[in-house]
Amino acid sequence: MASRTRTRLSGFGFRLKRGIRKLSTAKPSIFVTAFILLAATVFFLGGGVYDLLAEPLIAIPVGSRILFFYPYSVHEQAVLESFLVMTSYAMGFLGVFLMYQSTKYAYKPRQAYILLLSGVVFLLVAYIYVENLLWSKLTVTT
Repeated sequence: MASRTRTRLSGFGFRLKRGIRKLSTAKPSIFVTAFILLAATVFFLGGGVYDLLAEPLIAIPVGSRILFFYPYSVHEQAVLESFLVMTSYAMGFLGVFLMYQSTKYAYKPRQAYILLLSGVVFLLVAYIYVENLLWSKLTVTT
């Protein structure tokens, strides 16, 4: 009985050492690493930490309508506002990525032009939306 337990424990130790060795020598792909860093950046810049810690309202009822942002304040945000800003930032990053990808098609000018144009459109839409949201937070009419 004791030898069987000892064998199981030594096998567990061996598997644990092998697992730790595999984890320490593993090299994640550049694409996965870049995607995780990009998602974390969008989460932090969009106010995800504030949403987790402050637990703000999802939307704000004002009279007969519902606002998804706090009026007259840039120091607070609703959850929907944070979600929309994160989506806009992701759209902007997608635009930059598409513009970068367009540089790889030097011998296919039509495809390079389409990628460049769609990247510029994504980036401009994201910028205009974030600026419009900020302007509407500062000059809301009730």
